[in-house]
Order: sequence, then structure tokens, then C-alpha cells
Amino acid sequence: MLLAAGVMLPLPVLTGCSSQDDGPPPRAAWDIASAPRSGTAGTGTLRWALDATPTTLNAFQKTADTGTQRIAGAVLPSLYTLDARGRPQRNGDYLTSADVTSTDPKQVVVFKVNPKAVWSDGRPIGAEDFQAQWKALRGTDEKYGTARNAGYDRIAKVEPGDKEHEVKVTFAKPYTDWRSLFTPLYPKSVMGNPAVFTAAANKGLAVGAGPFTVHQVTDSEVTLVRNPRWWGDRARLSRVVFQAVPAEKRAEALIAGRLDLAEVDRTTARRIQATAPGKQAAGAKRGPSAPGKAGAPEPSTGGRKAAEATRTGEATRSGEATRSGAAREEAGAQGAATGDTDKNRSRTRALSRFTLRKALDPAYTQLALNGTKGPLADERVRRAVARAIDRKALAKLVLKPMGLPSEPLGNHLLMAGQPGYKDHSGALGDPDTNAAQSLLADAGWRADGTGRQKAVDGKTDDRGSRHSAPTAATAATAATESATDSGTAPSTASESASGAPPAAGDAGRSGRLRETAVVRKKGRPLVLRFVLPDDQTGARLGTVGERIARMLEKIGVRTEITKVSGESYFRDHIATGDYDLALYSWPASAYPATDARPIYAKPQPAADGSLVVEQNYTRVGTDQIDQLFDQALSELDGGASRSLVSRADARIWAAAGSIPLYQRPQLIAMRKGLVNAGAFGFATPRYQDIGFRR
Repeated sequence: MLLAAGVMLPLPVLTGCSSQDDGPPPRAAWDIASAPRSGTAGTGTLRWALDATPTTLNAFQKTADTGTQRIAGAVLPSLYTLDARGRPQRNGDYLTSADVTSTDPKQVVVFKVNPKAVWSDGRPIGAEDFQAQWKALRGTDEKYGTARNAGYDRIAKVEPGDKEHEVKVTFAKPYTDWRSLFTPLYPKSVMGNPAVFTAAANKGLAVGAGPFTVHQVTDSEVTLVRNPRWWGDRARLSRVVFQAVPAEKRAEALIAGRLDLAEVDRTTARRIQATAPGKQAAGAKRGPSAPGKAGAPEPSTGGRKAAEATRTGEATRSGEATRSGAAREEAGAQGAATGDTDKNRSRTRALSRFTLRKALDPAYTQLALNGTKGPLADERVRRAVARAIDRKALAKLVLKPMGLPSEPLGNHLLMAGQPGYKDHSGALGDPDTNAAQSLLADAGWRADGTGRQKAVDGKTDDRGSRHSAPTAATAATAATESATDSGTAPSTASESASGAPPAAGDAGRSGRLRETAVVRKKGRPLVLRFVLPDDQTGARLGTVGERIARMLEKIGVRTEITKVSGESYFRDHIATGDYDLALYSWPASAYPATDARPIYAKPQPAADGSLVVEQNYTRVGTDQIDQLFDQALSELDGGASRSLVSRADARIWAAAGSIPLYQRPQLIAMRKGLVNAGAFGFATPRYQDIGFRR
């Protein structure tokens, strides 16, 4: 679902951007260890973690993933790259110019290719490559089975330009996002042959045109080496090895010295932060009384068992034998603890070789509301749910512990700092329990004497209902456990400060009765099935999900949280509509008119009676939203197109099918001495500049 944001460090800004979009990127847009190329060693191997070995090296195949995108950025032409604000920048290594030369009667774009640009087999990059890519991706040949044809389906023809090295692209319909096309650009040997187009990654990529080329593909690694025909700045690394290391195994791989660059979870990020100068001493003061905190010794199972044995011995023995036995056992416990401490020190030393780079990821987490069935088919109920959610509290819960800006995201289509970003959440209104309850009442869901549930010690009496809702106590416990796993467990004080319900589980834990008014309609309680994955992603989302459940409980809406296989989460639940509420993420885009349209397009009935939803898994859409996207796609004036996208976002908010919560944190462990890398955010990595200090 999530593709890499693109590929480069900021280049001069585009003309035509408004003054509010100029200037430096906002805080936490990226976090790069910048350094001059001349200060790097000019050799070395970078070991970069991927979730898995890509199944394809073709970014336009349906099975392409983030790894595919990363590799393509290093070995193939990117005509346009992105800066830290997500703005497209012409890449001078491949294009000397690119202009719209005509709009009447047809839009015509002329690309002038850098005369030095050649494929690794020595053939110049030219019009035949552009033409082959257009024909493969325009969606008329089923043999290719492309993941997308957006934009390519608007092209009428591709041909050589009037001058040498020019490529002339004529559009059948105007297309505002023409800069998104032909990136990455593949050689005609790939795009001109369906068998090569659909080839597996282990077939490699015989021809490229980047600072690196694909040298070898194995089950666990993809190795890139310098491209001897590269005409641009020479790569400072001699090779890049992309290694498949699952997220849960990255901490051990970093400690073992097998990686140089890796995205990590919050727990590992905190452990790395704790090794920074001045942090270790503070951690030492806390001592072993705070197990599980970054920098503190981890509890030793062997030590605990030995201590328990010692206490047992002291209680059952007497005299000198007892003292001797206790002494021996105490010595054993101390020895185990010493060995455990030595191990922790060794692991801490290993992690101290890394620094943590953090930014806001160009992707956001949303609460999805399935609008095709059940109570949520009523827009009033969806709006009530939305107004019960305190997005600021959720953003603080996730982002504040990592020291990142904790403002909630106010836009479905643009991230903070992107040109045209505006907060349109006002189309729904601020969090308001009374307003939410009024909306529910208007939809026929009201609380009465038969709709009250009692909770004692976390157990719920729902007066005969088949469903059991998580009480505040069980929600708090689950939230704490999930947060501990993901490294985001907040204290009670921080929860209260962030605007979350104060000490919601106290009543259950103390045994006092707690009553919550449950809204009903015709005697039926309003219960929503909240589906979450049971994998590591689900562990991170569990805290957020439990907090949302507690917020909904305050307006009388009950949730039934269901954990399902992470592997089938999207395929069997989100894509099929088997949920009421769900949490998942979407990548942001520099081209929202193109990339966001299928996510919010109104579902259409198919000939067989089924519903064609494209990527709109909430199944909530309107004709007005579709019209605004269509107009934005055809508007060649950048400012006017952004205005139409902005209006579309306001409509999406009002429809209440999905509620953006926050941009995800991007946490990168990077070996000290590595430069021009880190948390790239929106920015495209400039692979030839990445290197190790001299």
C-alpha cells in the first residue's frame, strides 16, 4: 500500500509557487546529515534495510513495493524528483528542459533529454523509450497487467521532437500532473516486451541509467554497484546492498553490525536516543527500578528466579546451612545479574554507533468508516463518530513521545508544508460530545433506561446484548500493553495533558460501578466492529484504537475490537468491506489530483451488480468530489488546480468517510559517519551523494 515518496535533496524551487509555499521546509519535514561530497571517502558499502526482498524491479507492476521504488531511484532515470516540501523538481541529470509548448488545440509537452544521458549498454536515452513506456502503461494491452495507467491514458502520441534529443508528448486531454510521468523511466527493452515487464526480481535489470546498476539479486539481498557509464557526479559509495530484514529483527541486526541504515520502531529509536551524549548518565540515575525504559537495564529472568529461590531458602532453612545456602544463591543471582548487565552494556555500546534521524513520514494514518452498511451508512452517524474523536489527543499520543510536532493532520490530500495545504477539518467541526449525541439522536439513536451498561472491575453487563464492549479498564490495560510493545506507552499524566479521557480505567480497577449510556435504536445498541491487524503494525495501532474506543464510549457508541491476520488485513477485510471501523495509512503524493482520486472516487455499480470501489475502501463518495478531481486534473494552471483539490478535500471531510489523524513518524537509525542520508521525508534521496566521512 505504501510506496516510497520518490527520489533527492532540494533543488531550486519551481516558479509559480506562492510566497507562502517558498522558503525552508517546515519543522520535521526531513532530517538529513548533510555534508559536502568532497568530505566523503569516495568508497564503501552501504547496507540498507528493506522489509522484504522485492518480488519485482518494475515499479509499475502490481506487486511493486517500497523496495522496488528505492532501487528504481538509484538505477533508473527520474525526470522529476521531490524536494522536502514535496514539490517536483526537474532533474538536470536527465532533462535540460521540459515545457508545455502548446495548449490549443492540444496540450503538448516537449522534454529535452540531456545529451550525455545513456543507458548502461551505451544506447542514448530517447523517444523510443518514452514511446514504449506510454504504450505499456496506457491500459490498452492486458498482457502488461499494470498497477496504474493514470496520466498515460491521456496521451495521444509520443514522438521525436523537432530538434535532436527532444521528445514531444501530445495529450488527448489536458493533464495537470504531466511531471509525474516517465519517472522512473525504463528502457524500451523492458517496456516493449510484456514478458520482461512482468519478470520477477531475480531476473535482475540488465539495463539501467542511474549512478548505480543492479549487480545481483538473491533471496535476501539486492546489490547495486557503480554504473561505469554514469555521466553525472560519481557515486561516493562503491556499492549499496539492500537487505531484507523484517522490522522486528532490525534492532538485533543493528547491534550485530549488519546494517548501516534502517527504519526502526519506537522502542529501538528510544534505545538509540538513550545512547546519545548526556543521556546515558541520566538513564543510569534511574537505575534498574525502571525496567523497560530506554537506557535502563532490562530485567533478567535468571536474576528474578535466583532472587525468588533465595527468599524461599531464607524462609525454610535455619542455622549456618541456611545462611550458606542463601549466600550461595545470592552470589548466583548477583552473577546472573552481572552477566545480564554486561550483555546490556555491550548492546548499548553497539547502538551508540548509530544516531536517530526523525521526520514526519509522507504518509498519514486515518480512521476509516465503512459507509455501505449498518449504522455508518447514515452520514449523521459518521459525522457523530467523527465529532467524538479528539484528533489532537491522538496526534500527541503518537508523535509527542518522539519529539515530533504533534498537530493533527487537517487534510486528506496534502501534508503540512506542501503547496496548497489547508486544514479543512472545520467542515466537520471540532470535537464536541453534545453535538455528536445530537447527531445520533437525529438519526434515531438515543439513550434511555434500557440502554445503560454497568461495568464492575472491567466486566460489562450489556443486558442481553450479544456483543461485549471493551470497558475503560480493559481498554486502558490493552492500550498500555500495546503501547509498551510499540514503545509509546504514555503516563497517566501525559494522557491527561494530551486531552485524552482522564484516568478512564480507574473506576474498573478500583471495583466501583461505572455507568455509560449506550444509544439504541428500536432496542438495538449501537455497536461498531473495529478491525485491526494482529501484526507489529497492529501493535502500534492498538493504542490508538483503544483510545478511540474510549472516546466513542463517551457518546454511547460501543466498539467491538477484532484482531485479524496482518497478512490478510487489507485483502480479506478492508478491500472487501468487512469492517465498520479500521485504521490504516495512505501515502501522500506530490500529485494529489492524480493519485488521490481513486481513493475518494464515488463507488460505481458494475454490470454484475457488484460495486467498483477502486481504492475507496470506505465506499463513501459523491458526484461533486469526482467532478472537482476531474476539473483539477484538466486544469493546467497550477494555482487553479490546487484550489480545486482544496475544495475536493473540504467535501471529503464533510462526507465523513475517513478521518485523517496524524502523519506517521519516520524513525531512521543511521550509522555515525554516514552522510547525506537519514529521514528523507518527502525528499528524494540523491544516491550519488550518500557516503561515509573521510
